[in-house]
Amino acid sequence: MSVPVLASTVPVGPADAPLLLLGPSLGTSTILWEHAVDALAATHRVVAWDLPGHGSSPAASGPFTVGELADAVAGLARGMSDRPIRYAGVSLGGATGLELALRHPDLVEATAVIASGAQLGDPASWHARAAQVRAQSTSSVIASSAGRWFAPDSLARDPELTGRLLHALQDADDESYAACCEALAAYDVRPRLGEIAAPVLAVWGEHDQVAPEAKADEVARGVRHGRSIRIADAAHLPPAEQPDAVVSALNEFFHRIEGAA
Repeated sequence: MSVPVLASTVPVGPADAPLLLLGPSLGTSTILWEHAVDALAATHRVVAWDLPGHGSSPAASGPFTVGELADAVAGLARGMSDRPIRYAGVSLGGATGLELALRHPDLVEATAVIASGAQLGDPASWHARAAQVRAQSTSSVIASSAGRWFAPDSLARDPELTGRLLHALQDADDESYAACCEALAAYDVRPRLGEIAAPVLAVWGEHDQVAPEAKADEVARGVRHGRSIRIADAAHLPPAEQPDAVVSALNEFFHRIEGAA
């Protein structure tokens, strides 16, 4: 196991604003957040990062854990800010946010866990998907991923962005994607949620079958300071499907944090 190398976008937003890191879901890239970035950058210094072998990040050099992804994100953050950061991530990116809060509590002021949970999926299914992608490439999971990712109206509402997200999946490095699957197979922080002191917002999409309401509620109840919220007309990729609603939820969450400080 080793800490992977991650690429990130150029920061946007006021230089003196709080740093907000945005994490992707498996198979996507920083384009997952592009419809939300400008609005978030009104009050934050915003940076999005790519998973190994996805988007601009180099392919994985070996296996890694979700915790090691969090260590890599912490390295990015410490290179950009000497103050505590805010974080929001989707699915695997959300899992990385929980690990970040556990492994680097001094770094994280608040984290939003979107379409994610403290444990995700069945380990055997993750290993099976990793084997499938190694044998048949990420192209073999495009149809099934589209069915999981998008609410019924999302494809019609923004066919350009949804199409680009599916192309990002097709372009992902097969071995890196498989390594992400294996990291998710081993991921389970349910016993440790109570250790997370930073405020956590757990966001779930109305139509999400991967990380439904129960996953969000488990996180919100398990951490010391947690809340959950539903995003209507979204499935597993709310920042792409309903960017305005996600921005509103994040801004309200961060405003509460500032008010409590």
